[in-house]
Amino acid sequence: MNRHESEYRNKLRSVDEAIACIQSSYDVVVGQCASEPQGCMARLHSLAPRVRDVRVFSVLTLNPYDFYMKPEMRGHFELASWFHAPGSRAAIKAGAGTVSFVPNMLHRAATDRLHARPPEVFIGTCTPPDKHGFVSLSLGITYEKDILEAAKYVILEVNPRLPRTFGDTQLHISQATWFVEHEQEVPSLPSPQPSATDQLIGEHIAGLVDDGSTIQLGIGGIPNAAALALRHKKDLGVHTEMLVDSMMELYEQGVITNRRKSFKKDKFIATFAMGSRKLYDWLDDNVVVEFQRGRWVNDPAVVAQNSKMVSINTCLMVDFTGQVASESIGSAQYSGTGGQSDTAQGAVAGFDGLGKSIIACYAKAKGDTVSTIVPVLPLGSAVSLHRAFVDHIVTEYGVAKLRGRTIKERTQALIQIAAPEFRAELMAEAKKLGYL
Repeated sequence: MNRHESEYRNKLRSVDEAIACIQSSYDVVVGQCASEPQGCMARLHSLAPRVRDVRVFSVLTLNPYDFYMKPEMRGHFELASWFHAPGSRAAIKAGAGTVSFVPNMLHRAATDRLHARPPEVFIGTCTPPDKHGFVSLSLGITYEKDILEAAKYVILEVNPRLPRTFGDTQLHISQATWFVEHEQEVPSLPSPQPSATDQLIGEHIAGLVDDGSTIQLGIGGIPNAAALALRHKKDLGVHTEMLVDSMMELYEQGVITNRRKSFKKDKFIATFAMGSRKLYDWLDDNVVVEFQRGRWVNDPAVVAQNSKMVSINTCLMVDFTGQVASESIGSAQYSGTGGQSDTAQGAVAGFDGLGKSIIACYAKAKGDTVSTIVPVLPLGSAVSLHRAFVDHIVTEYGVAKLRGRTIKERTQALIQIAAPEFRAELMAEAKKLGYL
């Protein structure tokens, strides 16, 4: 046994032994999405008899863990969510009093948290160590590495099913306090089958993407449809916060080559990945993919260094002035800002003047009973993308180009891509507001 193996063995603990370091009033930050430390998170509630006022910061928490789902955890634990998921929404709806929201933009998630208060504990996931004593943080370093470097205690769940990835994901075992061996299937996110409406929107989006563009693409029906519609493009590149199956598929089809990128040529650049097992196997030891910290990948100034940068995101609704609401329905927080504002700003500020920001949404919601193009946003709505940064808005009915346009021009363009059955009413409301 060499010294690295010995050091690793000396740091091995059970889940309960590792999380025993958590004390009352501690802040705990956990890895996000596919990097979620599910073994430790599933046992946090067991600490309730001896701790109070522990805050757990997370993004898109995948499971409905007892520490925040059970009402009796109130006063003991609070989930501080950067981006809500079904579990956190359910806990809020049930009135558990165990969930709060952290307003943020993705590229500042780590730095803003450290500015407010450095956490006492970081819990993440990693691969087993290599012969040199390094583990890979694998599928995400959006905020994880910045946070662990500042934490008092660093707990890492070792999962041999995680892929070993390249970039800034390497960490020496000396930088961890405890290791917990926890083998499980890596959390996956199946790709939804695009609907007919998704496909219409996807075709409109594809019409805005030129050959040789560098793209940022999320996950869901609309982004998947956009990826399908891009299959006839040539020499696309990728600079994205989230790496998903559709990007791997476009690479395998020869659509994405990264050869014409002006910045980080020949490389996929991402800050985290989530998708299928096939994606994880493809990422394993794949030198064409480089993971970097979110504060760099999503910095608008960095995004702007890409040639023909195209940012593709989705939203819930847009008002006549171009304000984009992507995360709340009125005052009810639904998800989070994520990286939408980061990449949208970076794209329109592209150094070559050829960047584009695309915000897509369905023209109708609530069982097709309401328009998502609205005169004004509902009271309390969070504006995810300021109207000064808006560029293209896409629905199944077409594309509205808003950048540099007047309120009158924006209103007219948006009504034209609203669902036909709402256009007369929207026109009347626009006149009442004095926009037309």
